[in-house]
Amino acid sequence: MMRTLLVADHDNRKLSPLAARVLTAARPLDAPVDVLVIGHGCDAVADAAALLTGVSRVRLLDAPHYADLLAENLAMVIAQLAGSYSHVLFSASSFGKALAPRVAAMLDVAPVSGVTRILAPDCFQRPSHAGNVIETVQCDEPVRLLSIHAAAFEPAAAGPAPATISELPAGPDMGVSQVVSRELHDTGSRPPLEAARVVVSGGRGLGSAEAFERLLLPLADRFGAAPAATRAAVDAGFAPNDWQVGQTGKTVEPELYLAVGISGALQHLSGMRNAGCIVAINKDPEAEIFRHADFGLVGEAAEILPQLLAELGG
Repeated sequence: MMRTLLVADHDNRKLSPLAARVLTAARPLDAPVDVLVIGHGCDAVADAAALLTGVSRVRLLDAPHYADLLAENLAMVIAQLAGSYSHVLFSASSFGKALAPRVAAMLDVAPVSGVTRILAPDCFQRPSHAGNVIETVQCDEPVRLLSIHAAAFEPAAAGPAPATISELPAGPDMGVSQVVSRELHDTGSRPPLEAARVVVSGGRGLGSAEAFERLLLPLADRFGAAPAATRAAVDAGFAPNDWQVGQTGKTVEPELYLAVGISGALQHLSGMRNAGCIVAINKDPEAEIFRHADFGLVGEAAEILPQLLAELGG
């Protein structure tokens, strides 16, 4: 019998919205879905997972050595559990990308990354060649290990009754890594970038970190959007790394993508080309981004964004 294990993203306090989207992705498998929550002091995460429609049960592992969510400790437990499942699903987030390859190596199976559609239990679609090609992959591994492009799916809703939560014994502390320091960026009430319905993104054309703070963030907050940036802007120190959208960053599919001061390099386009509506603001009328935008406005961001914010009542 097929059974699916969904490894949930979380921070020990809240369940990531990505988990509900990965749960939707699993529906075509037509198999019971267990959600695995590993961490420390994460009862609230397990409770939230149990409320999602389509969850058969929640499996909870709670121990102090899981508090930092180190891939070495988590991967060992997941690999030990994986033999009882036909499919193991991760989100294609930094959390999932750190875990999936390590678990795959332990199981000696080939993972399928960036899945945007499940066609059959052994057949999956994913983007390739910077998003210009959609390839269909057949996987005959005994355990199909998938990282799911969560933005391609709607989140599962809350169910009428919570699923059962069962606690499992913790695995060993591998003791091969430790967290030396952690720097967290407070996103406040902003949605996570991978799941945001609206994304306001800035490029190197904005000119400075101060311009991101003064121009981009107020507009993002007015839209209830997630802020984002190109690789060039991140490399220039204008925005933090976790805002990066593109081939070497995150892939998003919001309903609205507002691109400000972005030239339209292929590296960036591969991460946002499937947005529902793309609006570009750039001073260069020949910028490549205009070839992909639904609406375009030629002009200086320093002049246009304050006017736009005023029109929106910000």
